Amino acid sequence: MRQRVSDELNYVDWFRHSSPYINAHRGKTLVILIPGEAFESPNFSNIIHDLALLDSLGIRLVLVQGARPQINRALAERDLPSQIEDGYRVTPQDHLIDIIQASAAVRVQLEAQLSMGLSNTPMANAGLKVCSGNYVVAKPLGVVDGIDYGHSGEVRRIDRDAIFRLLEDDNMVLLPHLGFSPTGEVFNLKAEDVATQAAIQLKADKLIIFTEDEGIFDAKDELYSELLAHHADTILAQDSLNAITRDALEACLMAVRAAVPRAHIISYNENGGLLSELFTREGSGTMIDEDSYEKLRIATIDDVGGMMHLLAPLEAKGILVRRSRELLENEIERFLVIERDGAIVACAALYPFEQEGAGELACMAVSPEYRGSNRGERLLKGIEHEAKRLGLDTLFLLTTRTAHWFVERGFRETTLSSLPAKKQVLYNYQRNSKIFAKQLP
Repeated sequence: MRQRVSDELNYVDWFRHSSPYINAHRGKTLVILIPGEAFESPNFSNIIHDLALLDSLGIRLVLVQGARPQINRALAERDLPSQIEDGYRVTPQDHLIDIIQASAAVRVQLEAQLSMGLSNTPMANAGLKVCSGNYVVAKPLGVVDGIDYGHSGEVRRIDRDAIFRLLEDDNMVLLPHLGFSPTGEVFNLKAEDVATQAAIQLKADKLIIFTEDEGIFDAKDELYSELLAHHADTILAQDSLNAITRDALEACLMAVRAAVPRAHIISYNENGGLLSELFTREGSGTMIDEDSYEKLRIATIDDVGGMMHLLAPLEAKGILVRRSRELLENEIERFLVIERDGAIVACAALYPFEQEGAGELACMAVSPEYRGSNRGERLLKGIEHEAKRLGLDTLFLLTTRTAHWFVERGFRETTLSSLPAKKQVLYNYQRNSKIFAKQLP
């Protein structure tokens, strides 16, 4: 009984914390690539249920379907070779009918799954409408470096007007990896290219690519939860990724550099991975962002002058405790800053109390000229990420004037006795600061 109550409370807590993300995604357009491998995953039915949930939340979905393993098997059954060159399949005329049949079988499987409505399943009464058609206009790859790619092609354009009309009528749109030319020819396309061009030409809010792996990992086998474009370039240059993951990262990079706000790589094997990536702060895969002219980074000694200029007005008003240049220099490794065109426009510090598993958020400031654009939230997210990296599970702060802002972001008022002993000794009763704390997820 206690375990059931605990599980229910955990669910309620998760749902409450997810609601801001749910609201933020309502009405947004997501392009999601489902590769052929995902259809053979034991988790595939859960992906279908999650797509139905996204649709019910008012999110507009464009699904791109791949069929790589299914095509390989179809060709092998006829003893036809699968030739891949530079990431593209060579498609002779005598392979085309097998490729079309394999792709059609996968498309029908997906449409059938999305049509389920049994009363004892998460799809009960979902009533999903799925539309597919000749919305991808293609052209042949031709002969490249002496290789004739036959009926392999590339995307010429996406019929965005037709797709928008379908989305406005509450349809999911399904785009296969097959494209059609104005001359009536069929071309076998790379699914990653279809997804990328769909996201770009539809001006989608996100491109999401399912892969076998959870995302992109560093040399220590730790998952990157977020990658900036220039870092993704470095990883691609190292040539350390398998071909499928490399294709996914290249597609995401192309999308964000063409003004798609976010791209994500997540695992089709992880139950709830799609929901976790969209509706939780931590996510479950790797998110790729374009490089920003504003950078959130660890402070260096060269930033002290800019930080003092930023902090001085707040210190003069008594909002922040005054810090000397010497103190800032000695504690510079505790600070994160946001730099914009060479100027420090925001900063915050984290002081860990590792024995108690707690960290103090201090000296948080945003330049008045740059408030109101989520820079405070970026700083807070950066501090929380650093706190979790250090193994801390609680973040606390002392404030006299900004309590409301922190309460809105999950902090709750607490008592002096809840602070680490060393911090209690340093408490300034004259300032009479209020104390707030937050459990880190």
